[in-house]
Amino acid sequence: MPSTVQLETCSTSSWMSKPQSTSLDLSRRPRRNRKSPAIRALLQETRLHPSNFVAPLFVLDGKSIKQPIKSMPGINRLSIDLLLKEVEALLKLGIRAVDLFPVIPVEKKDPSGSVALQEDNLIVRAVNALKTEFPELCVMVDIALDPFTDHGHDGVIDENGYVINDATVEILAKMSVLAAYAGADVVAPSDMMDGRISYIRSSLDHAGFIDVSILAYAAKYASAFYGPFREALSSSPKIGDKKKLPAQPRKYP
Repeated sequence: MPSTVQLETCSTSSWMSKPQSTSLDLSRRPRRNRKSPAIRALLQETRLHPSNFVAPLFVLDGKSIKQPIKSMPGINRLSIDLLLKEVEALLKLGIRAVDLFPVIPVEKKDPSGSVALQEDNLIVRAVNALKTEFPELCVMVDIALDPFTDHGHDGVIDENGYVINDATVEILAKMSVLAAYAGADVVAPSDMMDGRISYIRSSLDHAGFIDVSILAYAAKYASAFYGPFREALSSSPKIGDKKKLPAQPRKYP
């Protein structure tokens, strides 16, 4: 048995811990690692902090425009000038990353989402404004065609309404390079096209943007949870649905 150390009692030892009586012979007591805030903070592996958050921001053209999103109480579509004020407030809270989603007017949408590739489009101007005002900010850009297409699908479609994979991937890669030119730190493809990550990576590297990161859905499921985002962007499909792109929650071959 281990020997017991006898300590003399003195008036200055009131801070000392009192030994506990034990009835179990345990060498491992994990609770000792959780006994105080200081020890818990020292040993924690996962820490949820404002710097871990990414704020989704919905940007639209114009000036001093703030449009409430009914399905997201407290969240608004913002023009670029108000977007800058919103980001300033986020930074004060310790949130240092944002993900931009464009709100495109109906009259600017077309079957191929051509506005997505315009060199002075809304996203390009928004990214440039944010990085100019807040160079320390991590700016992510959602890469998908549904905000830009008049049919609301995430890519170009054929006469039957089927999304054409490879042609869409080429457009997504061009969108990614354009976002990188504007100053985006991260491109975030949310389309679920086959092969788009490797193609986007190759396109970014070929254009010289080797430090621009890709944040992509590894698995995106068909879900009603995307409804609020589609309302925010007016990007709900006008033809059919989007179940042929994302994975299905149920198991299937």
